[in-house]
Amino acid sequence: MTQRSILITGCSSGIGYNAAHGLRARGWRVFAACRQQADCERLRAEGFDSPRIDYADEASIEQAVAEVLTATGGRLDALFNNGAYACPGLVEDLPRDALREIFESNFFGWHDLTRQVIPAMRAQGHGRIVQCSSVLGLVTLGWRGAYVSTKFALEGLTDTLRIEMRDSGIYVCLIEPGPVTTKIRENARAPFERWIDWESAHRMAEYRDKLRPRLYGPYAKDNFELPPEAVTKKLILALEAPRPKARYYVTTPTYLMGTLRRILPTRLLDWVISKA
Repeated sequence: MTQRSILITGCSSGIGYNAAHGLRARGWRVFAACRQQADCERLRAEGFDSPRIDYADEASIEQAVAEVLTATGGRLDALFNNGAYACPGLVEDLPRDALREIFESNFFGWHDLTRQVIPAMRAQGHGRIVQCSSVLGLVTLGWRGAYVSTKFALEGLTDTLRIEMRDSGIYVCLIEPGPVTTKIRENARAPFERWIDWESAHRMAEYRDKLRPRLYGPYAKDNFELPPEAVTKKLILALEAPRPKARYYVTTPTYLMGTLRRILPTRLLDWVISKA
C-alpha cells in the first residue's frame, strides 16, 4: 500500500508543528513547510521533508509543489493550509497596504497553493483539502479586523470550492479553532509595529492600556484555551473519515459562537461579543 502523503504549511511551531508530528506518527509522509529556511532546516534535522513556502512569494509555492510531487511520483493525498498571522489594530487605523499584505499571506497564497495541488489530486482520483480557519471566520471581535476579514474570505472561497468539487473524489473541509496555544500574539508584534501608528490614533489610550499589554506582556491563556493537539485530533478526522464533515469546530468558544450566530439577531450577537 502506498504511503499517504500530506503537505502542511506553517510548521515552524504551534498547530502546524503538532500536526506534522501527529500525522507522521500515524504513518503519513509529511511535507512540513515553513516560511523561513532556518525552520525548514530544523525540521529536516527532525526527519521531515520540509519545503520552504512563503505564501506571499509565488515562486516559493510553485517550487515547493514541484518538489513535493517529484518526491511522491506526482501524488499528494492531502493539503493542510495552516500558516497565517494577525495584524492587530482598530479598523479605522488599518492602512490599505496592511490589508494587502495580510491578504497575500492569509488568503491569496492559500488559494494559489490549493489551485496548484488540485490537478495532481484530480489525476489520482482523490484528495483532501483542509483549511485552518478560525472562530473568527464565523464571528468577529474588535481589534482583529485584518485577521477576521481574511478568515471570512477564506470561509466563502472554501465553501464554494467544496460545492464545485462534489463528485470529484476531492473533499474540502474547514477546521475552526477558537483559542489555541500558539505564537500568534508574538508573531503579531512585527506587523503591528509596521502598520499601526497607535500613538497618533484617536483611541490611543485603549491601545496603551488594552492592546499593548496583551501583545507585549507575559503570556496569559485565554478562557477555554486548548493545546495544538486539539486541532490535530480534528485534522485526523477530516483526513481519515470516509465522508468528512464540511466543518470541524475546536474549543468551547467555537461551538458557542457557531450556535449563537445561527439563533441570535445581529444586534444581540454584537452585544454578546462586545461583552466577551
